Amino acid sequence: MECTALESLIEMGFSQNRALMEHENDPDVDEPYVPPQGHVLGTEEPPEGSTPETVEARADLVEEGSAEGDDKHPLTEEEKREQTKRMMELIAQKQREREEREKRETIEREKQRRKQGQELSMIRQKLQEDEMKKMAEERRREKMEEKLAKQRVREKIERDKAERVKKFGGGGSSQAPAEPVQETPVPSSPSQEPPTKREYDQCRIQVRLLDGTSLTQTFKAKEQLAAVRLYVELNRKDGGEPFHLLTSFPRRIFTDEDMEKPLQELGLVPSAVLIVAKKCNS
Repeated sequence: MECTALESLIEMGFSQNRALMEHENDPDVDEPYVPPQGHVLGTEEPPEGSTPETVEARADLVEEGSAEGDDKHPLTEEEKREQTKRMMELIAQKQREREEREKRETIEREKQRRKQGQELSMIRQKLQEDEMKKMAEERRREKMEEKLAKQRVREKIERDKAERVKKFGGGGSSQAPAEPVQETPVPSSPSQEPPTKREYDQCRIQVRLLDGTSLTQTFKAKEQLAAVRLYVELNRKDGGEPFHLLTSFPRRIFTDEDMEKPLQELGLVPSAVLIVAKKCNS
């Protein structure tokens, strides 16, 4: 009985597929389906307590009723194979379409990722350009301040010169002050100008790593030594062993307390060379 019911259901499936394929080229095949009014056979829900055997029996009755009102003959084995082949082709086509859609979505995601990467790269480049412009402006300002300081020194020298001429040349003839002026040397040489202390706000640090390579980076003079250590940890490629920083001459090993001190306080401004050494575990 179960085999007969199963064969009937398969026969119904093939009959429905054949009917769909026969009408797949109809002009109104894409129009929305309007269910018929009243009771339609096979659309009602199975009653409570139904078992697979009762459902199959109902399917047999539906098939027999359909067969009585239908002049078409049951499908032959050849027709079943053709229907199965057609169904498998449809399934394969749907699978190809799904794979192509997933491939397009993957390509689109990759494009979005590359676009975001380019935008981030442009932002980083813009920040670097702004930083370089800021440093160039600071250098121009320093040069201008240095030029003004030299000008003030020259003006002071000229005033001192005029005072000496007035002091040693008073009460004599008009040609008397000419001799002391000629004998007095004019401090025009830069070596005779009073030295001016320059304040640096940038520090160029070169770090020699364990494998012989080196890293070079510019830091603010007021930045802590911990910023240099963090830069080394992020960019070193000679292993992840613990390390400490030191200078070769004069030899000095920087402690954890030194990491909180600014570079200018540690005497690393305007430039310095640091060495990475393995930290011995006690």
